[in-house]
Amino acid sequence: MMKFSGRKLGIAAAALLLVAGAVGFAFTRGPLAPPRVDLAEVRQGDLQPAVFGVGTVEARLSYALGPTLAGRVKTVMVDQGDQVKAGQVVAELDPVDLDERIAAAAFGMQRAGLAVSAAEAQSREAASREKLAQASAARYRDLVAKHFVSKEMAAAKESEAEVARAGHEAATASLDAARRDAARLGAERDALLKQRANLKLLSPVDGVVVSRDAEPGNTVVAGQAVVRLVDPASLWVRARIDQGQAGGLAAGQAARIVLRSRQGEAIPGKVARIEMQGDSVSEERLVHVAFDAAPGNLTLGELAEVTVALPGEKNALFVPTAAVKQLGQTRGVWRVEGGKTRFQPVQTGISTLDGLTRIASGLQAGDEVIVHSPVDLTQGIRVRR
Repeated sequence: MMKFSGRKLGIAAAALLLVAGAVGFAFTRGPLAPPRVDLAEVRQGDLQPAVFGVGTVEARLSYALGPTLAGRVKTVMVDQGDQVKAGQVVAELDPVDLDERIAAAAFGMQRAGLAVSAAEAQSREAASREKLAQASAARYRDLVAKHFVSKEMAAAKESEAEVARAGHEAATASLDAARRDAARLGAERDALLKQRANLKLLSPVDGVVVSRDAEPGNTVVAGQAVVRLVDPASLWVRARIDQGQAGGLAAGQAARIVLRSRQGEAIPGKVARIEMQGDSVSEERLVHVAFDAAPGNLTLGELAEVTVALPGEKNALFVPTAAVKQLGQTRGVWRVEGGKTRFQPVQTGISTLDGLTRIASGLQAGDEVIVHSPVDLTQGIRVRR
């Protein structure tokens, strides 16, 4: 009987040990154990921050060539992809009756020139008559003083001189009118000649045709594009960069461009322009990055990735960016002290694209911070390494 009781006690003791072991495992390694966290050490070294954005290839200088007046397209000499020189004729509009109007204007100018010549002759004749009449009137005034002629005869000569003067003034006015008419006809002819010249659409620069928007026979209105071209030397990437990372951007900073068609090839460039107005919806800044030397066969609208290098810092303290958290209005990191969490406020600086953030104050080299936790951290909870 006693032997049986001892056996039962042994079994009970073993069961208690198993239960205690299971409970201990549950609280140390099992589901009831404190969460395991990943730690990283605060390190010191050089940081090279950069910002990243995605955009498309565009042309800074693009030209839509079209007529200044409505008309019908006569011919288009170029097609998409053609290279053109500055001053080259790329298209021409039908002059319709413009050449005949120019010829009529030329005849009108000839007639106006003859009218001016006739008016000049009449003016010279009127001037001569006035001069003669004035001399005759002066002579008769002397004769009246000497009582050789009557006052009536002298008055008649004065009247003739006045008529001659009026005739001279009229001839001068006619000459002025003839000259003005000739100038008007000349201006009208010049306007027609300019209109005729504008029928030829000339390339303003050495460029590449990107679209042919009209064909011979099409009717186009003033300002409507017949041919569009771009200056290939002005190609750049219009990229969107997160406003939160764009604070250090400045024109002239070095950049790397990776085109979708050239994966793995980094093309050097630089920030050419930063637009004043950002996108308030996507919270992005628009940045134009120019190629140092644009590669051949670029495609407008092609997607491109842009990385802009920002000013770096030497011998800086840094932690993984994933370790930096926001607790209310305070930025900081979580640390482990005595197996429990403690939030450590810090001041941060620049961040790099490879996931490092500078620590300006709050930590020292060698300190450990929590990088990852399977649960949301709060002050004073138990964790394990």
